[in-house]
Order: sequence, then structure tokens, then C-alpha cells
Amino acid sequence: MDAIRKCCAGLDVHQESITACILNSPLDRKPKPLIKNFGTTTRELLQLQDWLAENQCTEVAMESTGVYWKSVWNILESSCKLTLANPAHIKNMPGRKTDIKDAQWIAQLHRCGLIQASMVPPQDIRDLRDRTRYRQKLIHMITSEKNRIHKTLQDANIKLTTFISDLFGVSGRALLEKLMDGEVLDEEQIRSLVKTKLKRKVPQILDALNGKVRVHHREMIRMHMNSILFLEEQVEQLEQSIQELLKPYQKEVELLDSIPGIDLDAAASILAEVGPDMDLFETEAHLASWAGICPGNNESAGVKKKSKSRQGNKQLKSMLCQSAWAINAKKDCRITSFFHRVKRRRGEKKAAMATAHLFLRIIYRILSDKVGYQELGSHYIQDKKERTVDQLKKQIERMGYVIQLDRIQAS
Repeated sequence: MDAIRKCCAGLDVHQESITACILNSPLDRKPKPLIKNFGTTTRELLQLQDWLAENQCTEVAMESTGVYWKSVWNILESSCKLTLANPAHIKNMPGRKTDIKDAQWIAQLHRCGLIQASMVPPQDIRDLRDRTRYRQKLIHMITSEKNRIHKTLQDANIKLTTFISDLFGVSGRALLEKLMDGEVLDEEQIRSLVKTKLKRKVPQILDALNGKVRVHHREMIRMHMNSILFLEEQVEQLEQSIQELLKPYQKEVELLDSIPGIDLDAAASILAEVGPDMDLFETEAHLASWAGICPGNNESAGVKKKSKSRQGNKQLKSMLCQSAWAINAKKDCRITSFFHRVKRRRGEKKAAMATAHLFLRIIYRILSDKVGYQELGSHYIQDKKERTVDQLKKQIERMGYVIQLDRIQAS
């Protein structure tokens, strides 16, 4: 392997220790490794920084080991040019697994330029990412608590969900509050609690409330409701902090919000995952590969075989697939038309993944060109085919031929 760096270092990072290896020699000579072990406290990481500076080493590579790499990155970021490597891409040969050998292997790969750097966004984007991911986690926890209330109501033979589509709306919560207090409601009381169209279902709701509610059920529902209220308050606080972090990126958020199927919350999550700078990715295909929203490579003897989508950014993939399902019912939209066209051939799930891939390509172009989404309409693909046919027809006519086009009727 030909060396391209005169001096570089490889770090094997663990929870309690770091093994560092420096390779320093002319490019045409084999370097003698300089190895030293360090701890992971801030004081010991500063010692690592000083040791690298003493040896005039500013090119450093390390594995993205869990969350342990972050403390090292935070200390060395200001003084070194860091490269974060995916552990799956730099595995050593079997039988050569020690901390020292791992550090030497990482340093050797980095010296030869064989490590593909993982994307590490700026500090403010990393902070935004922590908050958007935690918000999503809290929303999942709220959903779990709501499901537990549904389960408790069924156990108590309370059939409110048969007549109320959103049990945790204004009307549903008012009824749950009375149920937790142990009150027995009549039709007039129910009519005063429910809103809008539910007033026409008062007799059915009264019948649905006639169950076998014990003190145990009321206490369980009360605990779950308290958890929901607490989590909703946490989400509201997170929303405020996310909005503060998004202030420098309002233009990017507005550009993403212009895409059908992507609301402000989704735009914030997408921006937190991919960052505002698309120069980090060579093409839209590289972005799709990094996100894992593309087919895996499985080809042998010239035959391409079916394969799952490759591993990538789970949060981004989940958010884009949710947006794909959300746009399913939108009318006169090119993305919706694309979803249904793929759905007819490959089914709903593959259509959702293909639409997520389309979303990501659009996001790449929008953030690269700083131009909002332009709706082409649901007939864009058909119009494009017709334009192509017209262009080909004119080319043939310019060559001196007369051509008549007849559409083949689909059987």
C-alpha cells in the first residue's frame, strides 16, 4: 500500500482506555510505530492532545465506537484534523485482534488514505440532532402510555374507542377525567363534555361507559395519564429549544417545508440528520447510500439479485418513510403519482421506500441549489413521455421519413 501521509495517528477507543499509535516517516520508508496508552478522563485526553502535539501529529483517525468517540472528538477537534471511521469498513484480519494491533491497523489505513470519513456535523447541528431524536423518543413513549390506557379500558369493559376515534382529544380526555374520578355520568353530563359530532353519539357513549371499572383500573389510568401529561410538557420544552437552535437555519427549514409531505417537525429532523451543507456528499446517490435508502449491492456473474436496503441512518430513513406514507392521499402531486405508480408494480412497502429515496434526491437538490420545491403535477411523467415521443418523431422526420404513431391498447 502506497503511503500518502508522512505523519498520522490511529486511536483504538474504549470506555476506559485509548490506545494511540503514531506512524511518522518519509513516504518511501516503513515507519516505526510509536504507541502509548491513555485514559478517557478529560485530564488524560488533554495529555493525549499534548502527546500528539509533541510528535507534530495532526492527522488522527479513530473508530466510531458507541458514544465513546465523542469525548475524544470534543477534545482533539480544535487541534487535529480528525477522521471518524465506520468500524465495519476497517475490520482487521481474523486472529489479529488486540488493542495495539487495532491502533496500528487504523494508523496504517489512514497513512495510505484508505479510510472513508464518516460525516460529523458541526456542534450546533449535533445539539439539534440530540434534541430531535429525543423528541421522537418521547413521542414514542407517549404512544406507549396511550396504548396502556386503551388496554386498561378494554380490561374494564369500557368501549369508548368504538365511538371516539381520538380518545385523547378534548372530548376523550374530559370523559377519561370523569371516569378516573369515579363519577357515573348521564346523557346530559356527557353532552356537556363532548364536542362537535360526538354530541350525536351520546346514547352510544353512555352505553360504552357501562363497564366493570374497579379502583385498580382508575388508579392505573390516572398513573398513565400523569405520565402522558409529563411527557407532553417535556416535548413542548424540547420544541422551544429546537426552535432556538433552528434560528440560524430558517432558510433551509423553509426550503424543506416547501416539499409536499414534509412539515416543520420533519424538516427539523431531516436537517438535524443530514446537516445544511450538501458539499459533504459528492452526489445525491452518495447521500442515499449514506442514509441507507438505496438497494444493497448483490451481483455475481453479471446477475443482479434482490437484496435488502443497506444499513444507514435509521432516524432519517424512518422520517422519510413516514413522509412517504403521509403524502399518499395528496392530489395533483408528482410525488404522490410516483408512489402509486410504484405501488401498482411492487406493493406499498417498496413504494414507500422508493418514495423516500425520491424525497432524499429532492432534498439534496433543494439544499444544494437553495431553491424551493417546484410542483410539476401528477401528469408530469406522462407529459415527459409524450415530449420524448414528439422529439423522437421530429428527429425521424428530419431524416426524410414519414412516421405514423398508433397507441397500443393495453390488454
